[in-house]
Amino acid sequence: MSGNSINQNLALPNFRNTGIMLRILLIVNALCFLAAFLKSTSLDDLMREWAEISAVSQPLLLSSLLVFALLDDWLHGFSFFMAAAVLLFVEACLALAAHWFGAFLSYGSLLRYWFFSLLTVSFLLWYFNLRSRALSPALTEARLQALQARIRPHFLFNTINAVLSLIRSDPVRAETALEDLADLFRVLMADNRKLTTLAKEVELCREYLDLEKLRLGERLQVEWHIDKMPPDAMIPPLVLQPLLENAVYHGIEPSSAKGVISIHIYRRRGEIHAVLRNPYTPGHENRKGNKMALENIGERLSLHFDAEGSLKVEIVGNIFQVHITLPYIQEEGGHVR
Repeated sequence: MSGNSINQNLALPNFRNTGIMLRILLIVNALCFLAAFLKSTSLDDLMREWAEISAVSQPLLLSSLLVFALLDDWLHGFSFFMAAAVLLFVEACLALAAHWFGAFLSYGSLLRYWFFSLLTVSFLLWYFNLRSRALSPALTEARLQALQARIRPHFLFNTINAVLSLIRSDPVRAETALEDLADLFRVLMADNRKLTTLAKEVELCREYLDLEKLRLGERLQVEWHIDKMPPDAMIPPLVLQPLLENAVYHGIEPSSAKGVISIHIYRRRGEIHAVLRNPYTPGHENRKGNKMALENIGERLSLHFDAEGSLKVEIVGNIFQVHITLPYIQEEGGHVR
């Protein structure tokens, strides 16, 4: 299982995420270079200053990343401000240890270590908090967009009509359809910041496609390839269902012929892959809402998984394909890790 954790406290960075680690490494080294540049008067002076600063900053940076990663689960149990206070205290202790070891090099006072290390941590927390605020509207927009799609008049009208037509001939199926519709609304109205299992998301997708089959009949063909899917994987809700809605709206509805939607979900090493394919009809790819939904899902993947989550769209001949990649993360003992 991946050692990374899903970012439940979205304002606090996930210190076990490789994308977050890479961002921290780049930002801190850029700050070190800027400090060396401001102190230097020539290129040789710049390189010397940068080497001296790096000799002190790199051990502290790497040790901080290691300790923060070890404390990640514990930190995400606090509020953002409490976690930030803990991080600053830990960084002050690490800076004290770095100064003690660095005393043999006779480089810098303790106050200097504390000033630059605490300033850097504060800047990083501000940056990640700002980034999460910039991306977090995607959580609300996802629910609103999906809700608006669900109450699209033709969808509700046709679904209700299909249910009414079944009440006498097949009351059990009509009751199931109404339960599926209620489940859809329940998920759409829920808090999208709470994670769900892949099994629950797939069940929601099945319910949605069953409702669409009521009105599209044999035109909608669905192929499930989920025998290698880990059902306990934790994912943000409403990631797959909106993509299937796009597949129906843009791939099946425009044609009077039968169309196949295929869903492949599998685990490869420490990653979850979900590949969705549907028919592609040139000229219908710009129907309203397609690009917006894809962008929203991409933003939510970035918010939860940073560089470890991705969404790729590809058109191959007459097939439209969406490929989602996520880290494989399980929920154990009620805690996401």
